[in-house]
Amino acid sequence: MMQLLVDGQNELGECVLWCERTGRVLWTDIQNSVLHAHTPATGQTRSWTMPERLCSFALTDSDDRLLLGLASGLAFFDFSSGEVTRICEVEAGLNTRLNDGRCDRQGRFVFGTFNQDDSPKAPAGSYYRLNHDLTLDKLPLGGVAIANSICFSPDGRTMYYADSATFTIHCCDYHPETGEVKGQRVFVPREAAPGEPDGAAIDAEGCLWSARWGAGQVIRFAPDGRVDRVVDVPVPQPSCVAFGGERLDVLYATSARQWMTDTQLAATPQAGGLFQLTLDVRGLPESRFKIA
Repeated sequence: MMQLLVDGQNELGECVLWCERTGRVLWTDIQNSVLHAHTPATGQTRSWTMPERLCSFALTDSDDRLLLGLASGLAFFDFSSGEVTRICEVEAGLNTRLNDGRCDRQGRFVFGTFNQDDSPKAPAGSYYRLNHDLTLDKLPLGGVAIANSICFSPDGRTMYYADSATFTIHCCDYHPETGEVKGQRVFVPREAAPGEPDGAAIDAEGCLWSARWGAGQVIRFAPDGRVDRVVDVPVPQPSCVAFGGERLDVLYATSARQWMTDTQLAATPQAGGLFQLTLDVRGLPESRFKIA
């Protein structure tokens, strides 16, 4: 069972990442437009208000700078000055926002979007890649309603991704140098595990750890897609996972209070918190966005 680390009461905690240089775990509360950073060694938590909803982000070569996936587009954020520098808008004119994103092993930011229309959600969004020169590619992976689970195999040659609205995790071949994608296939079918696949991370053995929204679990899937391990989370909506700690053997998980009833919140008051669990396996250092 994962244990509470920070009782953040986040409406929609997401996109947890570990920065090994600063010894901090970072995450966002999307709905409240807040970036959080917690230092386990000191117990200190700091927060920064963003100009709009922060949906995902990536570390960069500079410890003072993050790449932001804001609701409307991409930007840089400098911790020291608080300055936000816009890069580009994404899907302007559509009722979509950015959602999950991770850097590939070459340091390019791959992300997807989220259809903000009411249910049933149509696959109106897409997947994209921000390159080293800040140009943007649209990936030929088809439409998506709720892009999630974006992560990469240790060798960078397999990309994992999901449309949470279909409850299915897919994968494809990913060329490390050119970024070409092909060979789309199902990695974990909807009937293989409970809950919706949300954020995911790859460990050093090439297994995928999936936060299962609605199921109160994090599930480890082997490289062939079979269920390898189930970790319980004491809240119903775990949303994203990352490996961290000095040995990269601590699994962190964000969670959400969004859409929970008063009765559900009373039964699970830690909902919206940041959780942790020390494991017998290790993760990989988070890839950083690199500017040409």
